[in-house]
Amino acid sequence: MKFIHLTDTHFVPPGETLYGGNPQKNLAQAVQDINEYHSDAQLVVITGDLTHWGEIASFSYLKETLELLQPPLQLLVGNHDDRQNFSACFPQQEVDANGFVQSFLDFEEGRFVFIDTIEKGTHGGNFCEHRKLWLESVLSEAENLNLPVFLFMHHPPFPVRLGGLDRISLFENQYFLASVTPFIANIRHLFFGHIHRSIAGSWKGIPISCVRGMNHQCWLDLSGNPRILGSFEPPNYAVILIEEDRVIVHFHEFQDQSQKFYLDQSPVKDWARRDSHP
Repeated sequence: MKFIHLTDTHFVPPGETLYGGNPQKNLAQAVQDINEYHSDAQLVVITGDLTHWGEIASFSYLKETLELLQPPLQLLVGNHDDRQNFSACFPQQEVDANGFVQSFLDFEEGRFVFIDTIEKGTHGGNFCEHRKLWLESVLSEAENLNLPVFLFMHHPPFPVRLGGLDRISLFENQYFLASVTPFIANIRHLFFGHIHRSIAGSWKGIPISCVRGMNHQCWLDLSGNPRILGSFEPPNYAVILIEEDRVIVHFHEFQDQSQKFYLDQSPVKDWARRDSHP
């Protein structure tokens, strides 16, 4: 199975910029790149912060941009989004019985679980009792069906040692950990957003990864600074390949314009193209 992970599109209304950047232009380029090289992907997942302030105009602009995307689409909400406005523009995206934008999809390769971690009035993540019960039920059913699980959420449930971001991570991370602990052996990967960096590693034995945002990034500042230092590192997305014995995450720099060449055919005559003659 092949699918695409991108995150933090941070759309603003048409004609506006964000920190001087143009999130729509970047996402449109990503969509074009996906359609050209990865139209065979079975799914594209965007893990939240779809807009910057949650306006209808921003969601509508996002919808217009994503209508050109060829593979199927799954959206999550983030702390910059508004659930009501999101659902008004994307009514096909499933909402659970308690009004949270969360659901799951079953594939031959496993169950994809999409978790809502936002709480109105704060940029930090929330994981309440309703969400806890829902997640435990979904994970238990997947285990009974012998379906491996892939988790998707906006806020990471652990610190990443970027001070300003850790202050607005998932607040109830101990409750989230309690929910997933009985099922850790069945969870193959956790994908998240919010961090605006390419990150990979593991948490409690669960492999994890995140990609950069579509407009701006958070600089690698491990000093403990409580403020978030931004940058304009270029956006990227991930191409994920799932096979029986492995999950491969390729971070793709889709805006890279450097020359491409075969390594056995150097574009210049240098140490890579040594000849037998002077």
